[in-house]
Amino acid sequence: MPILKKRGILKIAGVILLSLILLSAAFGGGMMLAQKNEFVKSASLRAANYAGAVYNKYITAPANKLTADVDFNLFWNVWDILKDEYVAKDKLTDKQLFYGALKGLVDSVGDPYTVFMEPKLAKEFSDDLAGTFEGIGAEIGKKNDIITIIAPLADMPAEQAGLKSGDKIYAIDSVSTAGLTVDEAVGKIRGPKGTAVTLTIFRESFDKAKDFKIIRQIILVKSVRTQRRDDGLLVITITNFNDDTAGLFKKAAAQAVLVNPRGIILDLRNNPGGYLETAIDVASEWIDQGIIVTERFSPEKKNEYLNRGRARLKDFPTVVLVNQGSASASEIVSGALKDYGKAIIAGEKTFGKGSVQTLENLRDNSS
Repeated sequence: MPILKKRGILKIAGVILLSLILLSAAFGGGMMLAQKNEFVKSASLRAANYAGAVYNKYITAPANKLTADVDFNLFWNVWDILKDEYVAKDKLTDKQLFYGALKGLVDSVGDPYTVFMEPKLAKEFSDDLAGTFEGIGAEIGKKNDIITIIAPLADMPAEQAGLKSGDKIYAIDSVSTAGLTVDEAVGKIRGPKGTAVTLTIFRESFDKAKDFKIIRQIILVKSVRTQRRDDGLLVITITNFNDDTAGLFKKAAAQAVLVNPRGIILDLRNNPGGYLETAIDVASEWIDQGIIVTERFSPEKKNEYLNRGRARLKDFPTVVLVNQGSASASEIVSGALKDYGKAIIAGEKTFGKGSVQTLENLRDNSS
């Protein structure tokens, strides 16, 4: 899961980027070329009309930001070829082509964690962060360009079927995962409770890939749970940094102060990450001053996130458990506690992800 930053977007302002580009192409360049070329005129008009039809509203075009070597009319040229010449053109829809174009635009940056999600996938992603969905109960990512199990959730169908962190998913229901984005793979693995999905899995200990048949269930996950052990230790397990994590962890910290344990075990194994802000809240319960994490945009621009908690746990001896399924926000928390000498890190090498994504909610419920 990517490290996420929350951002509230006003629906009236959240116009999809492509519409702005279309209108920019039409009004910023198309009308001048139209005097010389009737085709360009009609293409530009069609671009504006299409943008208006999609959103049922015309908007003022911004200044044209395309470089001189980009001819946006090529977009409509390819659009028309597909609509007129593709062998299965009757099955093509405008929305399919439009979302495909947006997806390709975002994919072109080459970052597996920067993606465009259609409304259905965006809702599934939102459900993940809320801690409820229908599926197999595993966090899926991409490693070395291969769809990979980052972390099976405890006591969920994926773990019960024998899947492990680091398992490579070669196929979903006998269809190769080569070329799939993470969101496409998740969409194929998800499904109604009670239905089955077969994953073709390869791991280093296998001679060849094996099929795992998994029955989907409703996955309800509370992201924080606590356990008092007989030896006087308090175990705090965080499964994800989700919508409910900050509130639940505050209660866990208050419980720790109340019971005064001999020490704390913070279990971040198989925690794939989540909200950056929540990771900072958690780390701040140990770190009483200083920078938790620095977000760098360029050598000149950076954001420094300072501690902001009450540091109620700073005096408790702490061990943080991690493994290769610990990723993203989990690595921020464990790394910060280690750097400030607030905890000993035990376990395996973590997943390794150091980028932050911002969740942009667009006006048609895509993201």
